[in-house]
Amino acid sequence: MKGPLVIAILAAALAAGQAPDNSKANQRDRDEGAVTADQQQKTGKADTELVRKIRQSVYADKSLSTYAHNVKIVGQDGRVTLRGPVRTQAERDAIQQKAASVAGADNVVNQLEIAEKTR
Repeated sequence: MKGPLVIAILAAALAAGQAPDNSKANQRDRDEGAVTADQQQKTGKADTELVRKIRQSVYADKSLSTYAHNVKIVGQDGRVTLRGPVRTQAERDAIQQKAASVAGADNVVNQLEIAEKTR
């Protein structure tokens, strides 16, 4: 059921002349040295579990936007990097707090960006 809904939302956005907001972020993540899950995420049990717990906490917070629910969370040697767009500073802070409560404040690198408002 999610698939058709996502397609319908994307079709409506494209029909309205809006491009997906995270296109520039995805291009940025192609840069050499960018922290991305496919290149940096460790497959060790501890890092996988760390990311899973943070992701569950973010998803469980229904006050967060779709942007916030879809941020990149990369675990590497007990450290977590947060990347991607969010709607507000409050969302950025909330995700930072959720990650810090799981990984420890000193183990979180917050690279979340506040997305520009469209229309």
